[in-house]
Amino acid sequence: MTAASFTPDELAAGEALFRRPWHFLKSVPELAGLPGAERPEICFAGRSNVGKSSLINKLVGRTLARTSNTPGRTQELNFYAAPGAALFLVDLPGYGFAEAPKARVAAWTRLMRDYLRGRARLVRAFLLIDVRRGLTPPDLEIMRRLDAAAVSYQGVLTKIDKVKPTQLTRVVAATEAALRRHPAAAAGIFATSAATGAGLAELKAQIAALAAASGAGIT
Repeated sequence: MTAASFTPDELAAGEALFRRPWHFLKSVPELAGLPGAERPEICFAGRSNVGKSSLINKLVGRTLARTSNTPGRTQELNFYAAPGAALFLVDLPGYGFAEAPKARVAAWTRLMRDYLRGRARLVRAFLLIDVRRGLTPPDLEIMRRLDAAAVSYQGVLTKIDKVKPTQLTRVVAATEAALRRHPAAAAGIFATSAATGAGLAELKAQIAALAAASGAGIT
């Protein structure tokens, strides 16, 4: 989605939301440790090394999520909050290949899937997709699960600074076409780069709009 998709007021609301001092709240290794459901939640899902942690850090303007070149660094549900914003951001473990014992990978994959299908206050899952790979079989599996659970999700292409504009145009078109075939997928995708900041103003505006629509108080 482009800046033209949002009004100046919507873009300003997104910037205001993410100027707040976001902080790490807690890591959740099992569903019993989830925080109370008094706030709506926005989560970020994607393959290992798709750039979830880097994107979150760029959104909030500080280093909250630990980044690594080793697939499988995030192994729990990581919750982030900000004063005056009745909203949680949630960084999910990556799926697909990870450099970790198989039993551990299976445990955090199960945790992520259980969260996605059963969290009543989850208002949007952002599905991060490496622009160099496009949608992969593990992404399609998560999409099927989100469809079955009627969880609204939206595509976010990452690392667009790594490809040429012509390739980006092709991947955007192919990804949009694929998402249109899924009932729970929201219209429009975001093309982003944590390195350059491309697309982040629009993503911030979307998150602020979702928060407002869900009744999240922002003071």
